Amino acid sequence: MTGIGVEARAQGARARALAVLRIRGRALAVAMLPAATAVILLAGGSSGHFTGHGWDIARWVTSVFAVLVLLTAGMIALVVVRARPAVTPTVAIAESAAPDLYRLVRDLADRLDVPAPSAIALTPDCDSWLEDRTHPAHGPPLPRAQDEIAGPGHHAHRRTAVAPVLVIGSPFLWWMRVGELRAVLAPVVAGTGPSAHPDIAAARRFVRGLDAAAAAAADRGRNPVVRPLGAGIGWVARLLLRSCQVHAAEMERGVAAAAADRAQSVDYGVRIVAQEQVGLAYAGWDRLLTRVALPAWRMGRWPSRLDAGVVAALTELSRRDRLAEGFTSRLGERPACDLLEEPGAVDEATSLLAARLFHGGPAETGPDWSPVAWQEYPDEVVDRKWRTDAARLHRVLDVLGVRRTTPAADGPTLARVLNHLTGPGPAGDGEPGPHPAPRLPLGDEDEDVDLPQNPRSAALATRLGAEVAREEVEAMPAGSGGQPVGQGPEAGLWDDRALPLLPLQPPRTDRELLADHVTAMVCCAAMDTVGAIPGLDWLDGPTLLVDGERVTDLTPRVLSLVEDGDAIPLRTWLVEVGIRPEKPVRLG
Repeated sequence: MTGIGVEARAQGARARALAVLRIRGRALAVAMLPAATAVILLAGGSSGHFTGHGWDIARWVTSVFAVLVLLTAGMIALVVVRARPAVTPTVAIAESAAPDLYRLVRDLADRLDVPAPSAIALTPDCDSWLEDRTHPAHGPPLPRAQDEIAGPGHHAHRRTAVAPVLVIGSPFLWWMRVGELRAVLAPVVAGTGPSAHPDIAAARRFVRGLDAAAAAAADRGRNPVVRPLGAGIGWVARLLLRSCQVHAAEMERGVAAAAADRAQSVDYGVRIVAQEQVGLAYAGWDRLLTRVALPAWRMGRWPSRLDAGVVAALTELSRRDRLAEGFTSRLGERPACDLLEEPGAVDEATSLLAARLFHGGPAETGPDWSPVAWQEYPDEVVDRKWRTDAARLHRVLDVLGVRRTTPAADGPTLARVLNHLTGPGPAGDGEPGPHPAPRLPLGDEDEDVDLPQNPRSAALATRLGAEVAREEVEAMPAGSGGQPVGQGPEAGLWDDRALPLLPLQPPRTDRELLADHVTAMVCCAAMDTVGAIPGLDWLDGPTLLVDGERVTDLTPRVLSLVEDGDAIPLRTWLVEVGIRPEKPVRLG
């Protein structure tokens, strides 16, 4: 039954591919229709059937119109054929760098009776797929076909040269075991079979060409002289894309379903367990990027071992989550990253690519963009982040004219922040007050409010937001046009001006910025008065350690101060820990 199901789904995919090709044929027929009409009129005139002044005018008009249509159609076809299809930014893995991984994939392809992928690449994401990179713009031209004397080895090379590239999510290699990775890749590798069918391959090339042509026509950087021509080409490409959309989507569903059915016979039992690991890997990877990597990227540092960090994050998640307790027993098995010759170098390359895709960082290391190891993260990232934010907070307080706590204070203090946020009256009077601003009731507690309700907090948050925005603009390189940095040697693969391609979070609101800065000031006071140290939590990011214990209840106390002007919860905690808010702290 499995073989029948595979064949039926493959037949459905091929039928949809033929539908796409029929749309291409109709477009060609429409372009040829004026020329055919002109040929009929010219032939009729030469044979003496269509004579007279009116027919002469019709022949001239039709002939000129046919030439214009043919030139336009030829130009559109040339753009569709030559336009560079989008390519996912990846880290290419040569066979010499991962012979065991290539061997695993080829053995899997042989077992599935499908062509092996032409190459393997890694992406810093929890997904795997096949990607066609046979377009001439994606690499050197394919070798010319030789005669049969070249032997079976050269024939195999020609066959794999046109096969799609297997893109593997790098977190899978570090978290999954070898058997689990094999089970996860089975349905992906099985997709090379339908991809080799001429009709499906031709339909995909046509759709990718239309998509690339539409993207090229939409490029706003084109010369204004040729912009109208590009707009016309883009309109035609989008029209054809809309006509092909349903058939192309159904074709891809059929290909995926046929590949999944074919892979049912390979490691079926292991695949059930492996799919659980896929969900767990995605959860840990998302937490690691948003909570751990993002603060470092904002400080101009990129963690160089993200994939190794995801193992630590997922191990910690397994320890905290009772439902995942059994997953830690897998760690004694061989990890899939052992299939690489130099896992550390590959991890570093994918970590830098992740920083580019998710944050928009530069392509190479520089003075303001350097790698950081996990053991250096607390001192190089957390401590520096807190002191930088605290220094920015006090600069804004200086701009607002907020007086220091006492004339004798020779440095910035936490007491200055507390007194300002709890004082009455408009921002900038510098006088402390005993009563917090009342909190207005909200109809929905989850409603997002851009500014705090404490008027002093609102003014301070607005100034902080403007200061952070100004610093981000100043940090951009000259000539970037206000876009995130990201120029590098592989600029031809995708539009660096659009980085980050996959931003992790929307821009922080002024309220969030203020809460972060007040928290940073509290942590600086704790480090300088009671000997607290910065730490790294694999799931929550920067954390404060007091007497070796992680502080977990600081955020709600800071929010009470920022949003309500109520400093009592925070002051109570400061007394319990022994932090003296009136003592000056060292800022970055």
